[in-house]
Amino acid sequence: MKLKAATVEALQATDKRQEIPDDLCTGLYLVVQPTGKKSWQVRYRHGGVHRRMTLASFPTLTLAAARVRAREVMAAASEGRDPAEEVKAAKAPKPEDDRDKIKTLIGQYHKRHLKGLKSGDVVRRELDRFVVAAWGERDIHRITKRDVIDLLDGIADSGRVVTANRVRAYLNKFLNWAVERDILPLSPATGVKPVAKEASRDRVLTDDEIRWFWAACEAEGFPWGPLGKVLLLTGQRLNEAAQITEGEIRGDLWHLTAERTKNGRAHDVPLTETVRAVLAGVERIEGKAGLIFTTTGKTPVSGFFKARAHLADTMAAIAEKERGEPVEIPRWTFHDLRRTAATGMARLGIPVRVTEAVLNHVSGTGGGIVAVYQRHDYADEKRQALEAWARFVLSLVEGKAENVVRLQHA
Repeated sequence: MKLKAATVEALQATDKRQEIPDDLCTGLYLVVQPTGKKSWQVRYRHGGVHRRMTLASFPTLTLAAARVRAREVMAAASEGRDPAEEVKAAKAPKPEDDRDKIKTLIGQYHKRHLKGLKSGDVVRRELDRFVVAAWGERDIHRITKRDVIDLLDGIADSGRVVTANRVRAYLNKFLNWAVERDILPLSPATGVKPVAKEASRDRVLTDDEIRWFWAACEAEGFPWGPLGKVLLLTGQRLNEAAQITEGEIRGDLWHLTAERTKNGRAHDVPLTETVRAVLAGVERIEGKAGLIFTTTGKTPVSGFFKARAHLADTMAAIAEKERGEPVEIPRWTFHDLRRTAATGMARLGIPVRVTEAVLNHVSGTGGGIVAVYQRHDYADEKRQALEAWARFVLSLVEGKAENVVRLQHA
């Protein structure tokens, strides 16, 4: 059939699909659907196989334009090419450039911003743990506000509301950094509120829980068992204890430089005989860093959330075996061990200022003018306090707490 523009326009639909060849252009067909929709199709052979390729609909593509395109397709086929596959490949999504992937940008964020911060390594670890784990291969431009909300809700739903709020803060700063560097026009975290209001924590382990915790540490072994004991006996911060090195131990003293402490104040922790025994029992793994709590010799232990959960499960099992029935132990965190130590020293009559010195805490009685002008380091008092606390913990473990003599207020 010799197709003309007027003929194509006038053709009516029937109850069957119509394929009308164009006599003036080999391989070109006008397809008329029962719905009345018209389109152009070209047929050719490639590798001995008949191929069909839809060009476009009519009148988007006119008869004259369809003939030109059909001849181009036939010419390409005569050269051994497959035009249909070429079009398909051109339309296929291109592999994403690593430049704008979340994992790449967080690496740059660490290099250009976090690396200079004291808390930079902690922030990077949390971003890797939650953000990179979920979105690492995604293009930052495809992250939406709903993605941010879903990520935070997922963390909170696992029982880590405080962690969700921390990740929100870290993620918000990262995305704002991306805006500042013209990577994003607007942060998708804008307007995302904290997952929940954080209640002030006051969790302190009971005497029974201290005893069960110690037994769980005994059962757990390296690294969490010894680390848990050190945290309970010294009252120091989790990261500071987890990153302790051989070089920081000077006889019966643990020296933390200003760079190693949260508040930027150098700190000496007297090591009681019990703590020294715990550390001496840790089998060393050689490494340049001299880390004590390490499984690689290169980096300190990590995975605190799972470790705490495992210790808590062991505590519950020990308590159930002792009581002969399930015991509900309220959730605790590693930081609660620090609060437990502080509360325990208060129970023993140790002055608040000495307890704050043990914890390297600068608020409360150690703040303001006192912090500026009072240079007494409480070395002897700290040692006495920690020794008294260690005796008390061991008395609980051995079932002799009633024999512990309370210290008198100075």
